[in-house]
Amino acid sequence: MENNIKDESLFIQFIKNIRAMFHILVDEIKAIFKDRGVVIIVILATIVYPLLYCSLYKNETLINVPVAIVDDSHSSLSDKLTREIDATRDLKVEYKLNSMTEAEEYFKTGKVHGIVYIPADFNKNINSGKQANISVYSDMSSFLYYRAMILATNYVTLDMGDEIQINRLNAQGITGQQAEIVTSPVKYESNILYNQGMGFASFLMPAILILILHQTLVFGIGMAAGTAREENRFHELVSSSVHHGGLFRVIFGKSMAFFVLYMFWAVYMLGFIPDLFNLPHIGSVGTLLEFVVPFLLATVFFSMFLSVFNPARETQMVLLLFFSLILLFLSGISWPQSNISGFWKVFSYLFPATFGIQGYIKINTMGAGINEIHFEQVGLWIQTAVYFTLTSLAYFIQIRKSKKVN
Repeated sequence: MENNIKDESLFIQFIKNIRAMFHILVDEIKAIFKDRGVVIIVILATIVYPLLYCSLYKNETLINVPVAIVDDSHSSLSDKLTREIDATRDLKVEYKLNSMTEAEEYFKTGKVHGIVYIPADFNKNINSGKQANISVYSDMSSFLYYRAMILATNYVTLDMGDEIQINRLNAQGITGQQAEIVTSPVKYESNILYNQGMGFASFLMPAILILILHQTLVFGIGMAAGTAREENRFHELVSSSVHHGGLFRVIFGKSMAFFVLYMFWAVYMLGFIPDLFNLPHIGSVGTLLEFVVPFLLATVFFSMFLSVFNPARETQMVLLLFFSLILLFLSGISWPQSNISGFWKVFSYLFPATFGIQGYIKINTMGAGINEIHFEQVGLWIQTAVYFTLTSLAYFIQIRKSKKVN
């Protein structure tokens, strides 16, 4: 009998805790939509940023980069080389100039982003069986200009070289397949994995989408915490009147409000946006869901822990704006993680964005399953546990301090 009464009382207490958490969750969501600053961050920014960034990089690659040709050879072969360079997708021969001095002026004024110089002995050397040279000058203010210039000129010169070699072999009586084998004894086949179009958006945007989720969540929770302090007459984040057992209800209620909201945004950013802009999205929905849950939980508790130290609404935003570019660098996108020094690699593991970016790219771009992202997933669950513990401890200490003050 006593056990039944005890079990019934525990069940009633459990129901009360669930109701209390639900009320806290609803109140937190109401507070989010009442605060214009938080709405701008967690609603408008999450809608606009992905659309804006993906629209900017929609063309994926540079095409028809304007270049100048300086042809001192004035031969049929140099004319053919010029036509074939112009026929490539990457380059457009915008100007045919008479001297390198003139070409340099066009380069300095930004009219062209590359120069191809064909020397006077180009045709003579080819016809006499010697090696001919051309000089390629590329604008290195952007690696995309350099990539377009080098790829196009390399392909054209290699094709022209093979054609010249085959013509020489034909003149010697070596024809057909035998001539092709002599010209290219080793045949290679290029297979581009994961980003076949070599598009810039397909490379960068998956990382940016995760970073937007991470940063707007951190900003939003930080601003909401600042508002809570400003509206409290004792400038407390958590009221000292929270009774025994109520602390975890507050933590879970607040965290679930942002978790539920950002599960919706995760579907929008990681599902709808890649499909809309034709970004890589070959991963399994189930795998992605299994990964997004710990990523959002880790980011929520990470943000809540930081918000404890927020004296004002703007503090967390200033700090995280400073860290946004750093997080992108540390994620292993702009520079391989294998070449990042040990200290910075460990430092990057403090932020959920690091595991989030690496895991999402593996799933969505490379088609990885849950086993292939084991390291990132475990890292996020560890962060979830650590930041939840730190948040609980920080809230508890704050309540103890506020009780002494009050």
